Amino acid sequence: MDMSQCIQATSYSTTQHDEKGSEGTQTSNIPETGGEGAATCHGEKAVLVEELEKSFQVEKEKLVAEVKDIDDKYKRTLAEVQNVRQRMQRQIDDSKVFSIQGFCKDLLEVADILGKATESVPQEELTDNNPHLKNLYDGLLMTDGQLHKVFSKNGLARITPDVGEKFDPNIHEAMFQIPSENIAVGNIAVVVKVGYSLHSRTLRAAVVGVAKAP
Repeated sequence: MDMSQCIQATSYSTTQHDEKGSEGTQTSNIPETGGEGAATCHGEKAVLVEELEKSFQVEKEKLVAEVKDIDDKYKRTLAEVQNVRQRMQRQIDDSKVFSIQGFCKDLLEVADILGKATESVPQEELTDNNPHLKNLYDGLLMTDGQLHKVFSKNGLARITPDVGEKFDPNIHEAMFQIPSENIAVGNIAVVVKVGYSLHSRTLRAAVVGVAKAP
């Protein structure tokens, strides 16, 4: 007996109870089903309901898994977009800060020349008897001071290592080695040229000579 017959038989059985004993009652063409047949119908309906529930559960789990996967992909994409935005912002900030890097390097040569000019003036000649040299020297000092004020204003700072300081390859450039008894091997023995940094980034390493064992 298939499921449609089970449903019709159940409906017929209910009608039969209401019309029992009436000979003139209109009857259905659906054959009567005994107690065994009704039990079979109920069993088949229970199996069908169970199969539908299993099918719905499988479909539900499938949809939940798909939603979870989509949500995970969305979060990953959102995080990646945020990372890209942050990297772009850092690059923009760096380009603004370090756009004057080439210009600063050119000015360092000017600062070096001013420094050598002031160092080359004999101190004993700076007397009132030589006012022209004294005025020239004072002018060079003022120019050098003003130049370094501009450097500082734009984030450019000197790297001036001390003799005996530990050598740091990030900010120092070793040009040669000299024997020394008083300075530890590998430490700075001579400063040849001062260095500069731009916003804490080394623009030009300080040129030095390092000590070696005598």
